[in-house]
Amino acid sequence: MTKKREYRDDYPDKTLYIPGPTEVREDVIDEMSQRMFGHRMDRMTDLYTTIVEDTKEFLDTDNDVIVLTGSGTEFMESSILNLVDENLLVTTCGSFSERQANVAERLGKDVDTLEYEWGQAVKPGDVREVLERSDTEYDVVTCVMNESSTGVRNPVEEIGDVVAEYPDTYFVVDAVSALGGDYVDIDEHNIDVIFTSVQKAFAMPPGLAVCVVSEDAYERELESDSASWYGGFQRTLDYYDRKGQTHSTPAIPVMLAYRKQMKHMLSEGHDARDARHREMAEYTREWANEHFEMFPEGGYESQTVSCIENTQGIDVAETIDAVSEEYDFVFSNGYGSALGEKTFRVGHMGEHDLESIQALTDAIEDVAGL
Repeated sequence: MTKKREYRDDYPDKTLYIPGPTEVREDVIDEMSQRMFGHRMDRMTDLYTTIVEDTKEFLDTDNDVIVLTGSGTEFMESSILNLVDENLLVTTCGSFSERQANVAERLGKDVDTLEYEWGQAVKPGDVREVLERSDTEYDVVTCVMNESSTGVRNPVEEIGDVVAEYPDTYFVVDAVSALGGDYVDIDEHNIDVIFTSVQKAFAMPPGLAVCVVSEDAYERELESDSASWYGGFQRTLDYYDRKGQTHSTPAIPVMLAYRKQMKHMLSEGHDARDARHREMAEYTREWANEHFEMFPEGGYESQTVSCIENTQGIDVAETIDAVSEEYDFVFSNGYGSALGEKTFRVGHMGEHDLESIQALTDAIEDVAGL
């Protein structure tokens, strides 16, 4: 049985290089200390319409945007409830894509999987082959854009183009650890639903999930008998159209932080933010290939989370602890028991830059004696 461990006031500050949460600007954190106000006041309408419309501008989409209190898993679940009557095809290549299949099964849906070994990427041609040959009419195809358990970046743009050839099938993308740090043209590539959590590449405090919904997906949900109550597209979007607010009480302090950070993101610009993340990813891969090897299939490496194969046989847990103790930097071990010591992961997303990533790799070299 778990016992209480009293929270203290003397924890040392650590710089986060994990796959999330990520570093948050001080002025963004400060926004959360504003005096509380009611979620049905005009002030809330001003706040919520600002963050929704700013998000649409940043992502350069004409589709609808929903921001709800919760994690990205909320939209992983609700998108299946909203769009799937019976059958869906889930592409799996790591822990979070496998979670999508598990969620759908728990919701009573008939799930087929297109499975890849961990470290391999989903191939658009394979998706086309399944859709062409299967006798099943799939309501939805799902894909994880950035499989942070393995450091794989799946080609969701090309997969979306394939799914577009099947107008009765909708394309749902989990972009929890990518959106905001890895550019994707949502409208151009038939992405009906794409969702994220703000504590990743958006570099905000945890507590909010963001979902972009196409008009076709909205219309599809109107026909569904099992649509989500909390994350229903009609319920959330119609309430926004009528009131400019959320239908349920939101985490107002986190939305205040969101407003501030989104202004920073708009100031930087989506293209520039993408380029900064690409620069960090390329540096980390070069460093990894000099001292270790990259775990993902070549050409499909993540732009926000590098998964590095421990070819040197270092003690990953011990190295993480030593870097934390000596430098106050925190990076991550491999995901789960299978990859825990076989790999380690560096999150280079959010407000990090090349200089801060170099500081971490220097610290790892020092501690591991590379």
